[in-house]
Amino acid sequence: MRRLAPLFVPVMLTGVLAACGDASETSGGGDLPEVKGAFGAKPRITVAADSKPGKKLESTTLVEGDGPEVAKGDLLVADYLGKVYDGKVFDNSYDRGAPAAFTLKSGPGGVISGWVKALAGEKVGSRVLLVAPPKDGYGAQGNPQAGIEGTDSLVFVVDLIAAYDSSTPLPESTPVADLPKDLPDVAEGADPDVTVAKGTAPPKEPRTVVLSTGTGPEVTAGKLGIVQYTAVDWTGGPLASTWGDGPQGVPIGGQQPSPFDLLAGVPVGSRVLIELPAQEGDDAATQSIAVVIDVLGLHGPAKEQS
Repeated sequence: MRRLAPLFVPVMLTGVLAACGDASETSGGGDLPEVKGAFGAKPRITVAADSKPGKKLESTTLVEGDGPEVAKGDLLVADYLGKVYDGKVFDNSYDRGAPAAFTLKSGPGGVISGWVKALAGEKVGSRVLLVAPPKDGYGAQGNPQAGIEGTDSLVFVVDLIAAYDSSTPLPESTPVADLPKDLPDVAEGADPDVTVAKGTAPPKEPRTVVLSTGTGPEVTAGKLGIVQYTAVDWTGGPLASTWGDGPQGVPIGGQQPSPFDLLAGVPVGSRVLIELPAQEGDDAATQSIAVVIDVLGLHGPAKEQS
């Protein structure tokens, strides 16, 4: 569990909270598929037998939230279900019991263009139905892993839970007094410099140290954490930083263990230092890692917000 987990990207997409509408049944107008279910509930999508998808992207707001508008480039937290227009469901987050987080942009590290076009400008707390033709989905190459062919139009229902822009600050927190003396030095402010003083003993076990304490709920397993982080090796050499790209979503206590699991019990709004020892056989003096993490948010599934 030494290395940082890969940035979380929903499989199907390579891919504070507002009150939500209380509709128990909603549907798109015209030739759009029918959708049943309230915000947060796993949607039931019906496509008429004689219906054909259009050649252009279509979308409609099924339930309108009253939160802030989502903008291009934001980190969007959402539950979703996706199906081939006249075929099967290929992915959904509702069955996993935790939302997904992804950057609302096209291209590497982003999502299909249909999501960007349909969801930018929608309000947090909304349920959105969209039908994406191949050019706004996976293109002519399709997505064989998901069973999507290059000619398939796709239907998505998306529940918008929260959005974070690249400048979202750490909520108010209180610096911790009397920190251990043997810690790497962490500068104040965003994108902090992390310095490991020469002679500082590398960790033998993972260690979590709260540098400043937030006032939010405690991080718990099964949730999605929203973080910014900087990592250096034990010589002070840079390894990774999210501050240039914006917040990231990381599952806590997921199927794949990660250093972010060590945030369990830490209040949202905290700045945390995690020390990770070198793997067995590696040089502890150079291969140990110090990670500074700002815990910006914590989210469960959309049904918890409804």
